[in-house]
Amino acid sequence: MDRYEFVSMKALVCEQFGLPENLSVKTLPLPVPNEQQVLIEVHACGVNFPDALIIQNKYQFKPQLPFAPGGEVAGRVVEVGSEVKHLSQGDLVFALTGWGGMAEYVVAESHKCMPVPEGMDMITAATTMYNFGTSFYALKQRAQLKKGEKLLVLGASGGVGLAAVQIGKQMGAHVVAAASSEEKLEICLQAGADETLNYSEQNLKEKAKAMTNGDGFDVIYDPVGDQYAEPAVRSLAWGGRYLVVGFAAGAPSAIRMNLPLLKGASIVGVFWGAFAQKQPKESKRNFEQILQWIQEGKVKQHIHKEYPLKRGAQAIRDLMDRKVIGKNVVIID
Repeated sequence: MDRYEFVSMKALVCEQFGLPENLSVKTLPLPVPNEQQVLIEVHACGVNFPDALIIQNKYQFKPQLPFAPGGEVAGRVVEVGSEVKHLSQGDLVFALTGWGGMAEYVVAESHKCMPVPEGMDMITAATTMYNFGTSFYALKQRAQLKKGEKLLVLGASGGVGLAAVQIGKQMGAHVVAAASSEEKLEICLQAGADETLNYSEQNLKEKAKAMTNGDGFDVIYDPVGDQYAEPAVRSLAWGGRYLVVGFAAGAPSAIRMNLPLLKGASIVGVFWGAFAQKQPKESKRNFEQILQWIQEGKVKQHIHKEYPLKRGAQAIRDLMDRKVIGKNVVIID
């Protein structure tokens, strides 16, 4: 790549923290990779809940303004840092970037890039790392889910939720998918859920009790939080594990600490990004299994909608408004 021909790029730019409506496509300088980074020409960028948080300055990572949202991408390597040995110019990769992915080019740490397996399309590659990485880490390392256990997945029609439904089935669990509409629950059944629970029409605690003959769930996967957190914890079995994945429905919830005490239960935090950074070898092994499942057709991403870069803000807005079943993806022209 001749850098002198490309000094700027189009990007969906956040110039001040706020809602998606503040974002617009503008020109930013072409980023320059350091010795351990690569520059990627982006083909597609997955849309995730952290994108909605980071533009509001509510996420753990706080980029300097101006920046583009977008934490996972797939594309072609066009420039390689001098110390990078496992990637070459022209390689197709999918990568974690934290932010910057909703742009024509993005810089990524080389150790956060993986080659796109032969036969995998770029949209699948761009929408796999966050959802399946989070859900497999949650169920394997954090919950230590065992074959035959009962798993309740809240927000089961969302990106991480559908991934948890599919991975739970691959791990041998009896999976109950909970969501807010019959349309969403139908997608969950197609993804392999054994049973469903509509928490917009049914009392979560009472229905969970009935579905488990009063025993409760061994593991509850919760990316939703807010009003659903306490009845979910009350629905745990003795020795159950409640996974705190995210707070899509609002602010973090206050949970009465006598509840896990009485149930001998665990409240377990799931911060996959930190896991991938602190335990890269284990994270790599997780992805080897995930990619094997994808290639065998045992798990797959459900793409809700593709958006051009100029409508990237709408992709984030639709996610915030809980209109998305599965995953949105932004395609870079």
